[in-house]
Amino acid sequence: MSQPQKRPSEDIDHEDGKRPNPQRTPRIRACAECKRHKIKCDPVDGESKCAKCLRSGTECVPYNMNQRLLDEDASWKANAAVEIAQLRSAVQTLLRHNRLPDLDRIKDLPVTSPESRRQSEITVKASPGHTGNENGTAMVVPPIAMDMTRENSVERDSVEDADLVTAPMRSLYDLTRIRNLRSNVKLRPGQNPELEDFIAQGVVSLPEAEDLFRHYFQGLRLYLWGGVLCPYDSLDAVRTRSSLLTAVVLTIAALHTPGRDDALEKCYGVFVSGAYSACLSRVQSVDDIRALLLAAFYLSNLSWKLSGAAVRNATEMNLHQSFNKLMRGHEDHRDKVRLWYVLYVCEHQLSIAYGRPPIIHEDIAIKNIEQFLDSPETKPGDIRLSAQVTLFKILTEAYIAYGSDPEQPLTEPDFQRLRMFNFAIEQWRLAWQARSVDSPTIGSYPSKGVVLYYHFARFQLNSLALRGLPPPSAVTSETLSYDRREAANIAITAATSTLTLIFEEPDLRRAMSAVPIFTHTMIAFCATFLLKMAKTWGSAAQVRSPESAGEPIGLGLNFNTAQVVSLARRSATFLAKVAENLSEKHLTRHIVHGINLLLKQLDMMGTPSSSVDHTFPAYNVPQGQHANGHYDPNQPNGVSAVDFGHGDMANAYNMYDLIGSYGFGMDEAFLGQVASTDLDFWQRENF
Repeated sequence: MSQPQKRPSEDIDHEDGKRPNPQRTPRIRACAECKRHKIKCDPVDGESKCAKCLRSGTECVPYNMNQRLLDEDASWKANAAVEIAQLRSAVQTLLRHNRLPDLDRIKDLPVTSPESRRQSEITVKASPGHTGNENGTAMVVPPIAMDMTRENSVERDSVEDADLVTAPMRSLYDLTRIRNLRSNVKLRPGQNPELEDFIAQGVVSLPEAEDLFRHYFQGLRLYLWGGVLCPYDSLDAVRTRSSLLTAVVLTIAALHTPGRDDALEKCYGVFVSGAYSACLSRVQSVDDIRALLLAAFYLSNLSWKLSGAAVRNATEMNLHQSFNKLMRGHEDHRDKVRLWYVLYVCEHQLSIAYGRPPIIHEDIAIKNIEQFLDSPETKPGDIRLSAQVTLFKILTEAYIAYGSDPEQPLTEPDFQRLRMFNFAIEQWRLAWQARSVDSPTIGSYPSKGVVLYYHFARFQLNSLALRGLPPPSAVTSETLSYDRREAANIAITAATSTLTLIFEEPDLRRAMSAVPIFTHTMIAFCATFLLKMAKTWGSAAQVRSPESAGEPIGLGLNFNTAQVVSLARRSATFLAKVAENLSEKHLTRHIVHGINLLLKQLDMMGTPSSSVDHTFPAYNVPQGQHANGHYDPNQPNGVSAVDFGHGDMANAYNMYDLIGSYGFGMDEAFLGQVASTDLDFWQRENF
């Protein structure tokens, strides 16, 4: 069988007879131009273009879809890099315009967890052309995603299985294991170890923050029960524990320092931004609760809402159970019990001040406060705090008994119980004034503070006797019974004693620039009550009809109009001196302005002091608007002359409308509810 013949090699120069690889052209597909004309693409040796592209002089680009995508991607990236550079330049310009740190100094923080999102929040002052809220503050609050994730382990804990009777939500959590259903969330330990907060980001410089913290630590901290709401002695310690607590401490310090309005706005904005997130965050710390409470004590426009948020977050952390654990020997819960008592005082102060029902009831910790004090770990601040808890326990009982309806007068049987409340207040002073030891730092403020709250409590309780009564012209001695007159006279005496005590005690006068807003509200409440009484009941003896000729002069009320006006002027003068050492945003300046307006109104209406000319400064009145809120374009700067005769100013305070001046629910002309992001606290809504 013949073998198949092999084809001879075409390359005679190759010895082994193998054919070498042919010389291939670099293009294996038609170019885009030939593809478009649907013709054959003929490559030309030694050229990078095909014959068609050489003849027409066009660019010879291979028709390759992948290559085309790569080319387009490279072009997009180049354009994006140029646009990013332009945006970066624009942002740098905006930061410099608003006197903020450069973009390179702002660190990128992770936003995968609620606590990291809250640390990354920055509130900056927006320029006039930017979109913001009513006062130009742009609030950066990242949205919180709805988390319905389950716990990593589905195994039941042996302790949980041992609890037969649990809260309903606990049972639901045991079934679903959804994290957000847990009522006993784990407490977040000290966070922010690298100090990546608003100070590190340059919102407030470190030297300024150090100076503000030093002012708070030395001048303000001890007035709230020995510093229970800020137990740290350095700025770094506070920053390590809570950025929210740091922001509110610096805000309060700036509010109590003149000339620090710029720092106040920045710190206040950072705190409000953090407080927004804290209200919805599932992960909390004890220091975050302290921050909310500090703001509730010192920031009038946030006090009510923040106190409620603090109570809700604290109960979610089971602080209301700390007393039982402390009684079982767990000393690590003592600070949490203190914090629970502070929550009670704060919430009940504001409940009585605004005439609204409280959230915290008289639980086992409130009833057994003496057991808390019966310990070698008791501090002087614990005594003062316990005194406040006991006092507001009495006042809350009175609030529940009499309510806060300003048009509901007390009946005659109510006065018997009112005497019991008065007796309880007397006993309270005897028990706690002696136990409140004076301090080398704040002097006799602890013991004198007990006396101050004693007078104010008596005034607040007994002023209920005048609630809901008809106008003075229609009141007779039969309407003002002996019991009612007795209680009304106690209220007048207590209001006078409250103001007089502050003027005559040096340590109380010194403390007025550091105490929370509730004390300033006490002064405003007493002054407003006495001035309104001067016009209504004080003038009842001057206008006597024939039908009332047989009635006693003044209807049996121990009231001296000239003395009240003199005391109110003294109050305004004293508070004006206090306001000199505070920020222009502090509530005290506006209280002074309100008292002065009432005094002017009384002078123009014919009180014994009407012949004296008084000029009082108006604080924070916008251009084009005078003190009673009206605009006059015909006057210089748009400010019209104040009309005390028959104009609107005479109706700004209706002297015969005493709603809000008696009992529970203070005169909100001094505590207007404004927007939480509005720094001008005196700009209030119309009631």
